Amino acid sequence: MSMFADGLDAAVEKAFTRPAPRRAGTQMRYLVKQLGGTKPVAQLLRVSQRTVERYVKNQIKKPRPDLAARLEREVRKRWQPQVRAKARARAATTDGIVIDTRARLGYTAPIGSTDQDRVRHLTVALSPQHAARLFDAHQAGAGDQQLQQIAAEALREVYFQDNGRRAGSLEEVRFTDVEHLEFEL
Repeated sequence: MSMFADGLDAAVEKAFTRPAPRRAGTQMRYLVKQLGGTKPVAQLLRVSQRTVERYVKNQIKKPRPDLAARLEREVRKRWQPQVRAKARARAATTDGIVIDTRARLGYTAPIGSTDQDRVRHLTVALSPQHAARLFDAHQAGAGDQQLQQIAAEALREVYFQDNGRRAGSLEEVRFTDVEHLEFEL
């Protein structure tokens, strides 16, 4: 499970204007239309082409749990791509993104300062530049570790350094043991 990538996807999904299809036949027909045939859908979902055809014709209505999860995930991944793009663009250019997290945060600072890691609950509005970095890295296929590092750098600048007004000698923020993470556009 990818906590940061899933959190970014969930934030963008809140911008959907219509709910995604819920029934297996409707989901299967949507994927067939998106991918241009039953064969690519069968390969994507790791089922036979005949099984896909039977779902499309409503001959099968209730998928097994593992197939239902894959079907749901693939439909949500492709649902309303233009709405997704507009929401990401708006966050990356004007609105920014809000991160709500409960995690262990600490930092590296000069000798003599208290840089002890501790669990903090933060709700911080990040600037559009930070949102753009997060979304660009996510689109490029960055792993959870890279997204966590980008979020840590954003928290360093916005929360710890207050956009350059304090703690100028702060070098690195440690963002570990994430208990809760949620993004909001």
